[in-house]
Amino acid sequence: MSQSLATVAYLGAAILFILSLGGLSNPETSRRGNLFGMIGMGLAVLATVFGPRVSSTGIVWIVGALVAGGSIGLYAARVVKMTQMPELVALMHSLVGLAACLVGFASYVDTSIQLQGAEKVIHEVEIYVGILIGAVTFSGSLIAFGKLNGKIGGKPLLLPARHWLNLAGLLVVIWFGREFIHASTVAEGMVPLIVMTVIALLFGVHMVMAIGGADMPVVVSMLNSYSGWAAAATGFMLSNDLLIVTGALVGSSGAILSYIMCNAMNRNFISVIAGGFGSGGGAPAKSGEAAEPQGEVVPVSAAETAEMLREAKNVIIVPGYGMAVAQAQHTVYEITKTLREKGVNVRFGIHPVAGRMPGHMNVLLAEAKVPYDIVMEMDEINEDFPDTDVAMVIGANDIVNPSALEDPASPIAGMPVLEVWKAKTSIVMKRSMASGYAGVDNPLFYKENNRMLFGDAKKMLDEVLGALRG
Repeated sequence: MSQSLATVAYLGAAILFILSLGGLSNPETSRRGNLFGMIGMGLAVLATVFGPRVSSTGIVWIVGALVAGGSIGLYAARVVKMTQMPELVALMHSLVGLAACLVGFASYVDTSIQLQGAEKVIHEVEIYVGILIGAVTFSGSLIAFGKLNGKIGGKPLLLPARHWLNLAGLLVVIWFGREFIHASTVAEGMVPLIVMTVIALLFGVHMVMAIGGADMPVVVSMLNSYSGWAAAATGFMLSNDLLIVTGALVGSSGAILSYIMCNAMNRNFISVIAGGFGSGGGAPAKSGEAAEPQGEVVPVSAAETAEMLREAKNVIIVPGYGMAVAQAQHTVYEITKTLREKGVNVRFGIHPVAGRMPGHMNVLLAEAKVPYDIVMEMDEINEDFPDTDVAMVIGANDIVNPSALEDPASPIAGMPVLEVWKAKTSIVMKRSMASGYAGVDNPLFYKENNRMLFGDAKKMLDEVLGALRG
């Protein structure tokens, strides 16, 4: 393939990637967006493999790598559960960061590249920055993976004078960057490069360890952005225009998504990076303190829940991570289908940070074939709760916590939430009275119009569905 033909293929792939992002912005066009992205990536890979820069010997190695990587990807796609998607995404981000680091070191020791003057300085800056971003992305994503799958606790690790430590690390990185650019030999430049890489790896660990469990959805989108910039830096190192464009698209879209999610949590990006709130969850709700909710919970059975749903005219279902853990989305769809057949108006309310990653609940509901037109965003549906007969919360906690609006002293004060307590009756499905991922107690459970349906979400929803059909 000639250089001009490869350039045209890259241009076509870049256009397809842009169309892919546009398609993924809406559930109804997401399949088409995925298709555009797959075609674009296939075109990009073919143009690279058969382009003028790859020799016949190199093709053998590339094909071998494609077979190995494709096999791993196919296996992961078949065995990874939907509840494991957040940590899988974090793990994939780490691989992008690792690739940027390896490409950076390979580019630096490549003796076939002979540059002088300003070109040499620019190339070395690209290598230095690329490895820096890649190392932060790699280690930070691994910590995020550990937090999301429970191997690392969700409580933030806030070191004394952590901001001064970060600032000192940044100054050391800048100083070693100067030493790296002024190095006269590869061996001489390798020392500051390795030191910077170690500092960047430690910074990635420190940065994500300081972020609390409640901010993990933002962390996932933030690391997505970092992986994009790492890919763009790799493109500069390899003089690959398509990689630069693709990385910039991913980096900018991830940054925009992080900004949107921070707004949805009434947080700013700097405060998330500086150290988020929240613990690993699972602590029992406290009592006896002035700021704590007072009262008793009212338990309800599956049969009583089915009766309330059957008699309702308007129902809003709020899914959370508990639904994902129980793999209850298909039963939820069957309940929705049964109620709609009986003339009940059923809709879903989705909070921007429900679950453990952006769009987690949307993906689960789409997998269960819930119609897109009844899946509403928080801003679209919040005003409808006063006219709702039953608001059913399935495994969600922090995103329906009235403390965000009613308690200025709450750690989640000011965070927009789904106002389910304004419905005539709210039903919360939980295994126990444990607090949510943010580690914040929820006064919703004690409100007079709230009922608690305790137990595994899948088991209890199956009982509700049986009662509805019976």
